[in-house]
Amino acid sequence: MFNKNIKLILAALIVITAVWQFTENNIGNGIFLILLSLIFILLYFKNEIIVMAFLKLRKQDFEGATKWLNKIKNPEAALVRKQQGYYNYLHGLMVSQTNLNAAEKYLKKAVELGLSMDQDLAMAKLNLAGIAMTKNRKIEAEKLLGEAKKLDKQGMLKDQIAMMKAQMKKGPQQQMRRY
Repeated sequence: MFNKNIKLILAALIVITAVWQFTENNIGNGIFLILLSLIFILLYFKNEIIVMAFLKLRKQDFEGATKWLNKIKNPEAALVRKQQGYYNYLHGLMVSQTNLNAAEKYLKKAVELGLSMDQDLAMAKLNLAGIAMTKNRKIEAEKLLGEAKKLDKQGMLKDQIAMMKAQMKKGPQQQMRRY
């Protein structure tokens, strides 16, 4: 993995070489070099390690996704802001299985840094609402559920949001029965 600045420098050098090839009437070489520079520009905006971690997570391979994410040693220096958001988002999703406090920290940081897709932001807020609900912070959970519902424009999380709202309604009644 190259640092984000090195990717831009490599892209600029390749474009300069492509322009030189165009001036030398080597049009084919110039076109190839422009296409090659586009790969580095793409990798600037879409980090290859985060993409690989997403693919592992899609296959429910949490250990593999963690191995890929652990290859990023200094996310603040190596990643742009949105990529840092996805880095924290993925860590939060994986840690939510074992450690709710760490998951909450990662997911809050992901929301703060921002995620490119509304669906991912809705999922992060839904997970945060679930964590808040387990910690008996009902007002925060309701607020986060409302935000998740607004962000879920395609209705993919509709069932999970409805289920969580139903659990929130049952929560205080169950606590009253215990006493």
